[in-house]
Amino acid sequence: MERVRCRWAGSDPLYCAYHDAEWGVPEHDSRMLWEMLMLEGFQAGLSWITILRKREAFRAAFAGFDPDRVATYGPEDVERLMGDPGIVRARAKIEATIAGARIFCAMREAGKDFSAYVWSFVDGKPIEGDGIHVPAQTDLSAAISKDLKKRGFKFVGPTIVYAWMQAIGMVNDHAADCFRRTELQR
Repeated sequence: MERVRCRWAGSDPLYCAYHDAEWGVPEHDSRMLWEMLMLEGFQAGLSWITILRKREAFRAAFAGFDPDRVATYGPEDVERLMGDPGIVRARAKIEATIAGARIFCAMREAGKDFSAYVWSFVDGKPIEGDGIHVPAQTDLSAAISKDLKKRGFKFVGPTIVYAWMQAIGMVNDHAADCFRRTELQR
């Protein structure tokens, strides 16, 4: 018997694997949370499958999304990345990722763990969507967006932030009939 998934996963094997293993699973690793936020920013104006197909190239281009290494990138690295056909070559998004690494590192140096910061918005527990209605953004994603922007992050509008919240498991928006919905409610 075939598993019922969220309709957006379609039949693409990469999308199905992402849906089944990652999307909506609560993530607490600070570095991975930052990586996903940066990738969501690159997704702006594109489809997530485009980013997913390029994810390994992004990881290679951005030193495995090691914030300490990316924070040292300078103008020559921006030019190198602008010439990398494996990633989305958008100067503003590349520069935003480098700046995001510096912000991540500054937060850590100030004693603010990125994971604790992120999960503080939901008191450490995922929000349960109703499995039927999936908003593009919420009041909470707008509040998180505002806070991220205040810290200097770019490409973190309320819609991007909500998609990130879904991806990292802050929100369980799996469809009511999706096999992952009940697995993640345990």
